[in-house]
Amino acid sequence: MAELAPLLVSALILGLLGGGHCLGMCGGLMGALTLAIPPEQRAQRFRLLLAYNLGRILSYTVAGLLIGLAGWAVASSPAAMALRVVAALLLIAMGLYLAGWWSGLTRVEALGRGLWRHIQPLTRRFMPVTSLPRALVLGALWGWLPCGLVYSTLLWAASQGDALDSALLMFAFGLGTWPVLVATGLAAERLTALLRKRGVRIAGGLLVILFGLWTLPGPHQAWIMGHDMDHVSPPASQHAH
Repeated sequence: MAELAPLLVSALILGLLGGGHCLGMCGGLMGALTLAIPPEQRAQRFRLLLAYNLGRILSYTVAGLLIGLAGWAVASSPAAMALRVVAALLLIAMGLYLAGWWSGLTRVEALGRGLWRHIQPLTRRFMPVTSLPRALVLGALWGWLPCGLVYSTLLWAASQGDALDSALLMFAFGLGTWPVLVATGLAAERLTALLRKRGVRIAGGLLVILFGLWTLPGPHQAWIMGHDMDHVSPPASQHAH
């Protein structure tokens, strides 16, 4: 778990700084879900918003587990290297998108539209939202909305080669996206305005690009790993004594 901690923190930050993208993709939906709360349930609005987002995060976690199984299956094959490269390139593309420098990643979102066309009609069965279970299920369905940021993070999680690790990374990523979407549902204009600022978007984009560069296989990783091992393992001459 100690080795996974830096990756969990990275996934959390990725979700938080990707909030600008979440506003564009899910802000309108979050507003629609908020309006779907009947007037007599408005006193429970915060709890219902939390339930929406918990359902969404659980969907991310399940998706992480499923794609993590695929990553685990190819972990010892040449396909693992290709998966890592594709994940890195998608993260870099996501960073460019977040910073407003390139929007080509939106084409990736088209891959999930077929599945979403089948899921979207189901959401109507749980509206209006009159209870926490209905909000939870509705949020879980919402979690399958096509999103380039989610797809990029999923491939990055899958490239770890462990299904449980992939699920945990997606859970941490989902937690990172939580504040901005809950704030959107509560009409917290200050937070949403902050995340829309160009400087914040550029900073978030650059950080995601760095994640992508780090994920790319190469000598930079071998150097870091070797540097870490020098601190962990004593020199061979010490073993001799």
